[in-house]
Amino acid sequence: MAALRLIATAAFGLEAVVARELDMLGYSDHQTEDGRVTFAADTAAIARANLWLRCADRVLLEVGSFPATDFGQLFDGTRALPWEDWITEDGAFPVRGKAVRSQLMSVSDCQALVKKAIVDRLGESYGRARSPESGASYPVEVSIVRDRVTLALDTSGAGLHKRGYRSSIGEAPLKETLAAALVQLSHWNRDRALIDPMCGTGTIPIEAALIGRDMAPGVNRSFAAESWPAVAPALWQQARTEARDRARPCLNTRIIGTDIDRRALSQARQHATQAGVAADIHFQQEAVANLRTPERYGCVICNPPYGVRLGAHGAVERMYEDMATAFAPLDTWSIYVLTTHPRLEALFDRKATRRRKLYNGGIECTYYQFVGPRPPLKPCPAA
Repeated sequence: MAALRLIATAAFGLEAVVARELDMLGYSDHQTEDGRVTFAADTAAIARANLWLRCADRVLLEVGSFPATDFGQLFDGTRALPWEDWITEDGAFPVRGKAVRSQLMSVSDCQALVKKAIVDRLGESYGRARSPESGASYPVEVSIVRDRVTLALDTSGAGLHKRGYRSSIGEAPLKETLAAALVQLSHWNRDRALIDPMCGTGTIPIEAALIGRDMAPGVNRSFAAESWPAVAPALWQQARTEARDRARPCLNTRIIGTDIDRRALSQARQHATQAGVAADIHFQQEAVANLRTPERYGCVICNPPYGVRLGAHGAVERMYEDMATAFAPLDTWSIYVLTTHPRLEALFDRKATRRRKLYNGGIECTYYQFVGPRPPLKPCPAA
């Protein structure tokens, strides 16, 4: 089979992080656009990308792309594609779509027309008028941007943020994909201290531990394409074997996660156990104002509550003031804060080294990065 075109979708602001992850997986032939990174790969990449991508939302298989400004062009272009190469005779193919700045703006009509065109194509290929759609699921994604139609199959099924370790969520949950991105956009590595002083149900510490131990985030869940005959079971087995072989031992320095909510911490410990990183994280009930550490160098990464999410504006303001006071002595640490707070730099009495616009559950945030000095190099052991 010729090289495939796969699409790793991502939240706005995380495209470059996903592209870097693809480079590390060996898929360097890629193009980055708003909300997606398209890359050339073989069929095995469907399994490897789903298991390994930490910050992408989904992995799509592009079936075809063509211009269309009317329904006739949309129908003909869809019907001309080789759907039978992927969708089995009894396959189910729900269709979902979006349209942006295009003449074909009725998404529901476009979805219905794409569905009809695929039914016609498969009916001709398999010699029957209508598929029973009783078999495996092949979700079809329709994207129409500036009159350019891209049709793809969703290989992931459930979004990639659903790692399988989080059985319960907090009041304002941070997606696992965004938490992993916060860690990867920091200077943290497995040999440095890491503290999340408002860890909630533990998503940032857990994602950091998975990164530090090189554990594939999707190794313990299933994906839509695992039931597709065109993606051989052996490819999934090989990808999972590779993932388990790559996993590194426990971290040298345990990650610290603190919070004032005892119930959230109980959930965090449960999630860490389910993710296989309980030995790498110490969770403790503590207010951010009481933050203390003997470590000279390290990273604080946190996603404090936003007033727009949790209300209680006065309490939120006091919490940010407590953060500023607690972080001030950490003058050799790197501090990373995802927030909507407009006065964070003023409260911290310092300018961020870098700022990055990110979106948390549709809320526009800024990722403030206050980068500290490099730790001194450790002396090499005597020969």
